[in-house]
Amino acid sequence: MKVKVGVSNRHIHLSEDVKDILFGKDYEINKRNDLSQIGEYATYETIDVKTDKNILKNVRVLGPIRDYTQLEVSKTDSYFLGINPPVRNSGDLDGSENATLIGPKGSCYLKSGVIIANRHIHMTEEDAKEKGFVDNEEVKIRVLGEKSGILEKVYVKIKNTFRFELHLDTDDANAFLLNTGDDVEIIRKD
Repeated sequence: MKVKVGVSNRHIHLSEDVKDILFGKDYEINKRNDLSQIGEYATYETIDVKTDKNILKNVRVLGPIRDYTQLEVSKTDSYFLGINPPVRNSGDLDGSENATLIGPKGSCYLKSGVIIANRHIHMTEEDAKEKGFVDNEEVKIRVLGEKSGILEKVYVKIKNTFRFELHLDTDDANAFLLNTGDDVEIIRKD
């Protein structure tokens, strides 16, 4: 079964209180463009991320505002920052890495909230029922081409606002020479 790839670069999801610190009270983030998942969008706003080792400039803010603040980076980004974030599902932030977030109006220390996102496939309940998947099921992905191979530990995420798509970070995509819109094959776990 085929699924399209969506490559996800470093980005941050902000809670209302952190957004207020970084951009000012009552500031509204501005949609630049819609993303593939319904209701998700990239904004014009960016922030800087500071650690003891380095500063990562112009990290894109994604909307809408969430209940929690979460910074998603690649392993390559983490080397640059000198941190060791865990590989996690979105929202699973306890004990994750920390960093200082710097916006145009202020900065704040994020005690935890820096992760490397798990590889995952978004799908609706209807997609899942039709294709026989369950939420958080672990599958594999077969990649064909010049740098073919198998991606393991890919998790299924089911929600009715999702569109059927595999999300990979830039490290995974680059390792297999994948781009957004490429087709790969889902393999059910043995």
